[in-house]
Amino acid sequence: SFILPGGDKGAALLHVARTVVRRAERSAWSAYEAHADTMNPVAIRYLNRLSDLLFILARYSNRADGDVLWQPGGDHDRD
Repeated sequence: SFILPGGDKGAALLHVARTVVRRAERSAWSAYEAHADTMNPVAIRYLNRLSDLLFILARYSNRADGDVLWQPGGDHDRD
C-alpha cells in the first residue's frame, strides 16, 4: 500500500521537503548522465537516502494519528 502525504503540520512539511529532495535527485541524475566525468555519484545516493529519512520522519510525526493509506478506487483509511 502507498501512504498519502499529509497528516499533522510537521508531517506535511516533511513530505514537501521529501518531494523537493526527490526532484533534486532526478535533476542530479540528469546532470550526471551529461557530465559523469565531473560529478560524484555519492552525492546523488545521499539525496536518495535523505529522501528516505524525510519519509521516515514524516511517518514518525504521524504516529499518533496514523498515516492515510491510498486505496485505488476506494476510501482512504488511517494506518
